[in-house]
Amino acid sequence: MELGLSDKNVLITGASGGIGRALASAFGGEGCGLVLHAHRGGEGLRTWLAEQAFAARTEVLEADLREPAALDEGLARARERLGRIDIAVANAGLWPVDDVPIHRMDPDRLTNTVGVNLLGATYTAAAFLRGLASAGPRPDGHGASLVFIGSTAGAVGESGHGDYALAKAGLVGLAQTLKHEIVDLDPYGRVNVVQPGWTVTHMVRPALSVPGVVSRVVATMPLRQLARAADIARSVLCLSSPLASRHTSGQVLTVAGGMEGRLRWTPEQVDEDAVRARLADD
Repeated sequence: MELGLSDKNVLITGASGGIGRALASAFGGEGCGLVLHAHRGGEGLRTWLAEQAFAARTEVLEADLREPAALDEGLARARERLGRIDIAVANAGLWPVDDVPIHRMDPDRLTNTVGVNLLGATYTAAAFLRGLASAGPRPDGHGASLVFIGSTAGAVGESGHGDYALAKAGLVGLAQTLKHEIVDLDPYGRVNVVQPGWTVTHMVRPALSVPGVVSRVVATMPLRQLARAADIARSVLCLSSPLASRHTSGQVLTVAGGMEGRLRWTPEQVDEDAVRARLADD
């Protein structure tokens, strides 16, 4: 299927991670020019990039996304070489491994998680839209696309990770706002969210390696499997396409095997007699 992406330039934040590299491979395979962002993983990203066929049409941008000026400067340099940026994927994020309830959570962890996952994505969107305001819409009518990488934690919550759920939930409200603001800059511009569930990446492998975790994770999924990073990248590719998704904006696409929530109680933890006894009180 022709996606109309071969002449587009794409910004991908968090490109040094598992989903980020899968995004780079997917867009690079479509012939896109790439601006790949990394914070502390720049060296590893460059090593990986040197082995990719699309390296010649790729710029690496190293910046802390919590510092808007650094992002603006890096994008300005990238545009000097590649030209306009047509698509942005705000993917950079972090997921603290330790389960900590919100009443015991260190304020520094809360601030850092929200700063990277929500504010970093917001600054990315702002920088992308500033560039769009300067360049104007494409003459071919292929509207700009902004995709946020959210999480099912932002929809159904995640016990012990209230900081992460808070940040990812905020992306949905942000997208609902920006879908209106982007059309003031580009009448065919679109903003969407891809919301992965448990996806096998380096960030979550330690949690998934704990015996019993995978069984609990897939217990709420009709499709009893874990997502691969490439599954998320393909969904983003489709939403970014000015042909496949030309009339899709403000949507949240969940890529989680049909998951409807996280298992709270196992059958062994439910006292059926106690539950039935409470019915007598009604």
